[in-house]
Amino acid sequence: MRTELLLRQTRMHFPRLDVAEIKISPIQKGGSDRKFYRIRCSAEQALILVKYNLEREENRHYVPIANFLGTHGIRVPEIYFHDPDEGLIWLEDLGECDIYSYRQESWLVRRAFYESALDQIATLHALPESVCVEMKEHLPAEFDAELYRWEQNYFFKNCLGRYFKIDKVKLAPVAALPALQEIAQLVASFPRVLVHRDFQSQNIIMRNGQAYLIDFQGMRPGLPYYDLASLLYDPYVDLAEAERTELIAYYRSRQLENGITIDGDFDLKLRLCAMQRLMQALGAYGFLGLVKGHKHFLQHVPAAMKSLRCTVAKIGNIEPLDELLAEIG
Repeated sequence: MRTELLLRQTRMHFPRLDVAEIKISPIQKGGSDRKFYRIRCSAEQALILVKYNLEREENRHYVPIANFLGTHGIRVPEIYFHDPDEGLIWLEDLGECDIYSYRQESWLVRRAFYESALDQIATLHALPESVCVEMKEHLPAEFDAELYRWEQNYFFKNCLGRYFKIDKVKLAPVAALPALQEIAQLVASFPRVLVHRDFQSQNIIMRNGQAYLIDFQGMRPGLPYYDLASLLYDPYVDLAEAERTELIAYYRSRQLENGITIDGDFDLKLRLCAMQRLMQALGAYGFLGLVKGHKHFLQHVPAAMKSLRCTVAKIGNIEPLDELLAEIG
């Protein structure tokens, strides 16, 4: 859609905006099929315009999910106007300072930001089922064994196969390991809560020292450990082991404050979810980088592979995968 038309529609829906100096500029963001624009009317006045693909079902649910999260005290951008026929959303401009942009700051600075983000996700994870059921019609399929297996196969196909060019004959027996199927079934057997699904440093905006969640349209029932692993094993930011340990302790304390019991399997569940999340991320990097042409994703493959190797090495009964990852180096 041409920017002139987007500006015309903005003026139509927001007639009180100061349009004397109105400017629109595209925002390059991730590998999404959505297009983002910053509309600046003055130095103090700006908003974000999102143009989404009408054919992708989850895009249609962004607004009801945002309203749901906001209603339950989780900080997200305010929705100003939604045109579902055109696939346009005008929303609050939170700025450009995500947690990723602070990755070079001291841990003292970053820890406060991470803790603010964990406050938000812990609030989401603590929502009772009676509240969450109202969102069922707006959410994608929940995490089940089939989805976890899909993540694993996505990794084998697009990372190990497409990116590292490992022969299918060599990959097939590793991908078919009974232990991997058992892991998918095991993590699918645990109780589910609402999860963000892509809770990583570039999807957490810091504003006035407080964390806001974005890109939450993939929210669905799943394991809280998956969100925690997404942030703590984020390939975009290199967290030290000591930093990761501090954040795990902080999240666990917040869960206890919310009345959620922390069982003895916490570390195992987190480790299994970290493996799943890293497989999903690596599969996405290969697909987005080599199929969709977003080459910048490929620079994150080494960091993600390093984390995956360390994680897999601590999980039993998947030695063939451990050995294959070691061969890649």
